Amino acid sequence: MVRTVTVGVDGSAESLAAADWAAREAARRGVPLRLVHVREPDPFTPPDSFADPETRQHWAQRIPREAANDLARRHPELEITTDQLTGRPPEVLTAVAEQAEVLVIGTRGLGPVAGFLVGSVGLATVARVKCPVVLVRAETSKEGEPEGAEPPATPRDVVMGLELYRPADELIEFGFDAAARRGAALRVIHGWNPPLVYGVDPIAVDPRLATDLAQESSRNLNEALSHWREKYPDVEVKAQAVVGRAARHLTEASEDASLVVVGRRIRRSPIGFHTGPVAHAVMHHSKAPVAVVPFG
Repeated sequence: MVRTVTVGVDGSAESLAAADWAAREAARRGVPLRLVHVREPDPFTPPDSFADPETRQHWAQRIPREAANDLARRHPELEITTDQLTGRPPEVLTAVAEQAEVLVIGTRGLGPVAGFLVGSVGLATVARVKCPVVLVRAETSKEGEPEGAEPPATPRDVVMGLELYRPADELIEFGFDAAARRGAALRVIHGWNPPLVYGVDPIAVDPRLATDLAQESSRNLNEALSHWREKYPDVEVKAQAVVGRAARHLTEASEDASLVVVGRRIRRSPIGFHTGPVAHAVMHHSKAPVAVVPFG
């Protein structure tokens, strides 16, 4: 079975930006692009509705078809297929993602809470899907560049957040592979704080401790990446062990990144949070597209 880069489209600016990003990703990977439009079943259609079922179906089918036609003009070498499916979007997208290398979805613009960009469909889909999910904003249709801006001469860094107490091969490989495909550097950020055993604010009491802990964190980070540096010798790696919350550092780094990569531990329990606090924060606040990679 040929795997695809799959993208959900609904005709919105966000989904069209996601489709544009997905087309370029499919071209990089040398796989087909699959456009999926999910139409939720009508719970009730008023008797005086201006559109009969056939008309509504016709307009629904136009969404992926027109998006495919536009992308085919700009990417003539790319194999593109379309599907028009019915059901709840998170459930349908989870099902179609079983055949995908990557699932891409668009994120909405600023909502009632400033800076929160991912709606319920995006959150529910990320929490369920077993393949990497990339969230793309309408404002950044070209590798983290504002819409209409010229692409930089040097590719922007791929930024990856990494926890050292449970480094995940799936996450690290995705980050290195993404950087290699773009010819970009990989900036790996590990956020750390002094263990509580040293006290509430040990660095303020003994500044030398900050130096010792920072050197230890940097050493551990480089050890975790050593195997991957050998596997991807052409990827420039910028390893940074920084004091403070990882989510804040990753969000700041997204300002000049082409992609931000974070992990999501797969949880079998049907209840509770499934994305983790770092991934959740970065999904909402990143200025660049965000790849959420499940592991475990």
